[in-house]
Amino acid sequence: MSPDYYLLDELLTDEARDVRDRVRAFVDSDVLPVINDYWDRAEFPWALVPKLAGLGVVGSTIEGYGCPGLSRLAAGMVTVEMSRGDGSVNTFLGVQSGLAMGSINLLGSDEQKQRWLPGMATLDLIGAFALTEPDHGSDSVALETSVRRDGDAWVLNGAKRWIGNATFSDITIIWAKDVEDGQVKGFIVPTSTPGYSATKIEGKISLRPVQNADITLDHVRVPESLRLQRANSFRDTASVLRLTRAEVAWAAVGTSIGAYEAAVRYAGERVQFGRTIGSHQLIQDLLVKCLGNITASIGMVVRVSEMLDAGEQRDEHSALAKAYATSRMRETVAWAREAMGGNGIVLEHEAARFFADAEALYSYEGTREMNTLIVGRKITGTAAFV
Repeated sequence: MSPDYYLLDELLTDEARDVRDRVRAFVDSDVLPVINDYWDRAEFPWALVPKLAGLGVVGSTIEGYGCPGLSRLAAGMVTVEMSRGDGSVNTFLGVQSGLAMGSINLLGSDEQKQRWLPGMATLDLIGAFALTEPDHGSDSVALETSVRRDGDAWVLNGAKRWIGNATFSDITIIWAKDVEDGQVKGFIVPTSTPGYSATKIEGKISLRPVQNADITLDHVRVPESLRLQRANSFRDTASVLRLTRAEVAWAAVGTSIGAYEAAVRYAGERVQFGRTIGSHQLIQDLLVKCLGNITASIGMVVRVSEMLDAGEQRDEHSALAKAYATSRMRETVAWAREAMGGNGIVLEHEAARFFADAEALYSYEGTREMNTLIVGRKITGTAAFV
């Protein structure tokens, strides 16, 4: 049974449908046959990168500079299909296209865009995005990483944590607080710069192929030409997150679909009590609940994407979509795993990987609680946090 229960396909433009079909074919032929092994070994699937670059989707909604200039709905199709295959491959692409390239496109000068975006669009240059710190996750505005002007350069000191792609990135977008005016500023930092170091975080149970890192910045000196010229406060940083948070909601839908499809396949193959388990009422109930969650979440993220294209989307809209879709995803992957019984915890049957990866999506780019408070502030007119 297709998870497109209310015929989203009929809303897609030819462009969006073509993009979806290309990515879906890549996921089915190249990602799904190999990703369990990479996940088990916590290794990044470098062999997939050339074909990923060849899909022509890196850079997502960015126009020009070798990027595809997709609509938000077409970009959502990329995210949902990648996530249906594997959350780690999607996270790699999301960091590259949404966070790293998105920061440069939204906040960089024309010269910075011309210098960096074309190489990133072909994956010849890999980017990372470093906002989160060891002691500042949800409280991201209270940065301790500092930067000070020194002549025609800037000097960065501090630490970052949970930075995806950072063990192998060529450049990392570093966010730091200016010691002079107290404002948050962004910098394009080549990872070969003296004083910059990245160490892989070991022992993860979620998104294992993603190479998250702890970053240390020890008197890292970068020229003024590498300061994001339109990033002058945390409000500018938040403008990037506003766009990418909606992408995480799409990723939650894709993760839910991946787990649901695995459970439907299993239910049609597994025989107990003389017939397939899919013929039993309790299993059908679990699958229907999964489909209901997916269908409701699709309706929300489609509308948010339309609002983004129309310039009508605000922080609370993406926050509600992220909080809702990831909450429903958490239920869905658990029900899909439950439908498989003991086999649900084995990678061979796919649900276990989606079950584990869902925990990262539930937490990153704003926990459910923090996104709830963003919406709550809009509802009541009162902020429950500073």
